[in-house]
Amino acid sequence: MNKYLIFRTDRIGDFLLSLILIKSIKRNDPNSNVTIVCSESNCEYIKSFAIVDNVKILKKGFFNKIRTFFSLKKQTYYSIIIHDLKNRSKLMSFFLKSKNKYYPNDKNIISHIDEIKKILINLGFSFIDNDLNTLDERKKVQFYNNNEKYILLHFDEKWIHNKYISNYVNIEPSEEELSQFLVNLSKKVKMKIIITSGKKTPKILKNVLNGELGQKIKLIENLSFEYLEAIIINSKILISCHGAVSHVAAAKKISQIDIIDSSYNYDIWSAHFRNYRFLNRDKFSNLSKNIINLL
Repeated sequence: MNKYLIFRTDRIGDFLLSLILIKSIKRNDPNSNVTIVCSESNCEYIKSFAIVDNVKILKKGFFNKIRTFFSLKKQTYYSIIIHDLKNRSKLMSFFLKSKNKYYPNDKNIISHIDEIKKILINLGFSFIDNDLNTLDERKKVQFYNNNEKYILLHFDEKWIHNKYISNYVNIEPSEEELSQFLVNLSKKVKMKIIITSGKKTPKILKNVLNGELGQKIKLIENLSFEYLEAIIINSKILISCHGAVSHVAAAKKISQIDIIDSSYNYDIWSAHFRNYRFLNRDKFSNLSKNIINLL
């Protein structure tokens, strides 16, 4: 049995990329044992996948990291892959025993899917398109039961200017603009609209959906990521600002409109996406029209 150690000490969206790599490894080496070194923020999600054999949490604090290191040092690995590109992961792996170590160079990465293919070539493995269907590997799948067709708008803090990256184009709508957009969206798609939010629901959503519009549009709040994933998987179209939700839609070939900023090369993350369209961030009066026109 070959043991693989993969460092993924960041967020859920980043781990969804690593799932492609893990699925490829498991297909090429069926008797493999895969351990993920993860963060506290993504550990429970990672544990929900059957193709992950072991999870080691890299907790904050010097002594916690030391404990994790000595736990890892007891094993000899066939391959160690630093998939989070973090210096702390590189340093820790340097002192661990393995036949093969792979350190991606983030300056040379054209796209993350190309980097995964390079890692597989380094291991002597192949890549097939079915490796992209990563959400088939859940231990327990949550379901969102809704017999109606619906379009999903994921309206999180990325739509609110002072809650997101300050140098990105401001797409925050006024209450009037958001209300009119939802009315126009309902007319265009002729199906139910569901809105989900992040950890904290933007106040503008509460205000806009407080009246008659709220009777027609369903707002779902305070979701675990697993439940949000289920809602995405059962939707017909996802509209969102790029993030972990975009990777979920891509893994299940859900049609999506991804809102991105032109200042950043998002191709590095989305080169492998299926059923994918995007729009650049713009003032909401323009962006809302562009979304409607793209549907």
